[in-house]
Amino acid sequence: MCHGYLLFQQVPMVEIDGLRLVQTRAILNYIAAKHDLYGKTLKERALIDMYVEGTTDLMGLIRVHYKLEPEEKEKNLNLIIERATKRYFPVYEKVLKDSDQHFLVGNQLTWADVQLIEAILMVEEKGPTVLSQFPLLQAFKMRMSDVPTIKKFLQPGSQRKPPPDETFLATAKRVFNRK
Repeated sequence: MCHGYLLFQQVPMVEIDGLRLVQTRAILNYIAAKHDLYGKTLKERALIDMYVEGTTDLMGLIRVHYKLEPEEKEKNLNLIIERATKRYFPVYEKVLKDSDQHFLVGNQLTWADVQLIEAILMVEEKGPTVLSQFPLLQAFKMRMSDVPTIKKFLQPGSQRKPPPDETFLATAKRVFNRK
């Protein structure tokens, strides 16, 4: 921090292409643009941003779940499933139907697709049958899971982290001096 590497004195920070980037959205935007996952036009980028923000909202509900007290977890789990099946997944099901494509935006893989597959997987960890009423999302999940880099990432032993558990929470509290 004394060298100003952590601009806002917080992580994450990524060093890439001679840049030190902080703030999750800035990091993800840069990586998406660098790897042609951020659309071809301004309209496509706006749609990608919109879909990413939607999945981010859903994922936010899931990310706090492990931190909750036991009596709050059941309530939060019900909220996750309800929001996924009533608010978010119907939107993505309709987008896939209306686009008549294999992707959310345009005719190639974008950051929005990657974010959605991660959100689907996170929700399925909480409720394995959550996609039962969404056949296009089921097919989307299968297609995305066959993308070579995603397929590799989903394999056991990959860098994909398991859902946080009590051991993770205890370690995080100890490392960050939280009670």
